[in-house]
Amino acid sequence: MNRVDALLGTATDGAEYADGYLRYLADVFSRVDREAVSAFAEVLLDARERAARIFFFGNGGSASTASHWVNDLTRWRERPFRAISLTENVAVMSAYANDFGYDEVFIRQLQTLMAPDDVVVALSASGNSSNVVLAIEYAKAHGAITVGLTGFAGGLLKEIADISVHAPTNDGEYGPAEDVHLVLNHLVTSYLEHRCSKEIA
Repeated sequence: MNRVDALLGTATDGAEYADGYLRYLADVFSRVDREAVSAFAEVLLDARERAARIFFFGNGGSASTASHWVNDLTRWRERPFRAISLTENVAVMSAYANDFGYDEVFIRQLQTLMAPDDVVVALSASGNSSNVVLAIEYAKAHGAITVGLTGFAGGLLKEIADISVHAPTNDGEYGPAEDVHLVLNHLVTSYLEHRCSKEIA
């Protein structure tokens, strides 16, 4: 059952809806695997230590979160993370979509930019977007470390990523799934900033 739709059908006003939505979001957060979050953070720290690149991508709201994450990781003055969003270059994405199909907008960029031992982070609420799955399959086959941030039941992305950070929401609940991913951006980034600040303390 889609809890968000149910709340919309039963809430008598905005305050009641807000209370129900936030309570449900708190329940989802309570079931996020903390060890997976920690493993993801350590992979990012290791990539920074090795000067490896970290690629983020997703569709729709997940594309926005991917770009937001890159913004937060690359703004530091002291040894910033080498993070790249594959959703930023509209000319490149539209060219690949036009010439090869939308399924290849991410894999084609990885074929050009990725090296073995880079980190590839995919965001997808369903975990089944074909362009995301194809890119992660390519990354795994060519020696990258893969991370999947998912919602709903997790889909194929949850199964194939080396590290899976899952927001356990019901099918179709894009808002709560994407809420979790954006909060994880701020959670992980603030933790990394704290860890890295000790280098210059």
